Amino acid sequence: MTDASYPRDLIGYGAARPDPQWPDKARIAVNFVMNYEEGSEASVLDGDAEAERGLLEGVTGVPPGMRDLNAESLYEYGSRVGFWRLMRLFHEADVPLTVFACAQALERNPAAARAIAAAGHDVCCHGWRWEKHWLLSEDEERERIRRAVASLTRTLGHRPLGWYCRTGPSVNTRRLLVEEGGFLYDSDAYNDDLPYWDTRHGRPHLVLPYTMDVNDSKFANPAGFSTGVDFYDHLRETFDCLYRESVGGGAMMSVGLHMRLAGRPGRSEGLRNFIYYARGHSGVWFANRLDIARHWAKTHPWRG
Repeated sequence: MTDASYPRDLIGYGAARPDPQWPDKARIAVNFVMNYEEGSEASVLDGDAEAERGLLEGVTGVPPGMRDLNAESLYEYGSRVGFWRLMRLFHEADVPLTVFACAQALERNPAAARAIAAAGHDVCCHGWRWEKHWLLSEDEERERIRRAVASLTRTLGHRPLGWYCRTGPSVNTRRLLVEEGGFLYDSDAYNDDLPYWDTRHGRPHLVLPYTMDVNDSKFANPAGFSTGVDFYDHLRETFDCLYRESVGGGAMMSVGLHMRLAGRPGRSEGLRNFIYYARGHSGVWFANRLDIARHWAKTHPWRG
């Protein structure tokens, strides 16, 4: 519950969590997200003051105003190699993906955009560029949302129905998404294991929470994952907990991936091992985020 003086919900579903009623009586919905950001990160070539520093294997110390060729090269690995490795893996395992796609990044790799469309993976808008929306003014953010939607519509032939900001939204983001219209959901939240409705901005808006802990971004964190085995262990233990708790109910598990991180050979082996581990269990619905959102909107519509 929220109020105007304290617009946070610290209660959520509480002890009375709903049964998701996943298709075919599945106990758990597992969704893999591949973040496609390469080519939209901060770059002197694109007029930014300095090169990208986020989610790199290491920071070189190149000063602002100069191109950081190491940073550029590490990002290029994602679109040149990691993307195709992950696409092959999910094709082989016959498991769907959701792609959090920055519009500028897909514009710069039409072959990748065609491959995503041909594979039937759903695309969630990850902004025009991989930028921090809380640094934008309201007008700037409104323009970026519109520009991103228009770009992805041109690139893919249809508009995106989901939204996710880089690491987190601004205080205006969700209101601007509702204002813009056309979005079925956003994933700018980390506060639950199930979808929920937000009604603060004039109409019911669906939120599919995402994850920071079941996320390969921790490979770029000195206190995070070191090896593919570390990643596999955390994925497996998360799955085991949610699977056990889902007796008589259900759960949703999101897995966050980055092409330049999980797309590296040793890390992709940990991911591969987890996919086949999860496939060895009954009652698992491998789904993209759009399918989950549509299911929730149909099965648990807002009842105000």
